[in-house]
Order: sequence, then C-alpha cells, then structure tokens
Amino acid sequence: HNVTTGKMYRNVILKERRGDYLGKTVQVVPHITNEIQDWIQRVAHIPTSDDGQVADVCLVEVGGTVGDIESSVFLEALRQFQFRVGNDNFLLCFVSLIPILSDEQKTKPTQHGVKDLRSL
Repeated sequence: HNVTTGKMYRNVILKERRGDYLGKTVQVVPHITNEIQDWIQRVAHIPTSDDGQVADVCLVEVGGTVGDIESSVFLEALRQFQFRVGNDNFLLCFVSLIPILSDEQKTKPTQHGVKDLRSL
C-alpha cells in the first residue's frame, strides 16, 4: 500500500465537501495529520496472507529528506501517532546514506537529519 500527500488532501477535501467537519475550517493539523494516522491504522489491519491473519508489525517508510517541507506533514502525523498507539506499539527508525568521498565519510547531512527527527 502506498500513500501520497495528494491522496490525503483529496480524502480530506471530499470529507469537507460531504460536511464531515461541520463547516469548521480545514487545516493541515489536525485534519491532514489525522487522515494519515487513520490510513496507517486502516492498512495495518488488512490481512497479509491467504489465511486472513493480520501482520504483527506494520512498517511505514517516509521517503524524502528530513527537514523538507514535503515530508513534514507525515513526520508530524507520526509524532502524533506515537501518542495515539502508545510507546509499546511505536518505533521510529532513521536510515541514512553516509557517502565516502576521498576516503572521508560525509556525515553532516545525517547529523542534521538526526537532529531534526529528535526535535519531534
């Protein structure tokens, strides 16, 4: 399953047009972030095998670069999601490429990414 920012905004716009928000102003937080969290919970309960069993773990990959505005809404949704499901049911893992140029590891982008994620 994959999700895009456009799909999330489309779902929220359709809900707004149906009147689900009772005329309230639609905002990124909480409406888009809640939609992302609801999507994660929904797909996490879809059976992954022919016997109908649900997986024990749902892995969610947020692509892109930490700090970019494009991924910020997803990172905020995940920050909120950890409180929704509890610490025992949530793990955030950071994966980064550390290139080696001229026999020297370039770690500055990874350091910035870790710093940004820790601020969540």
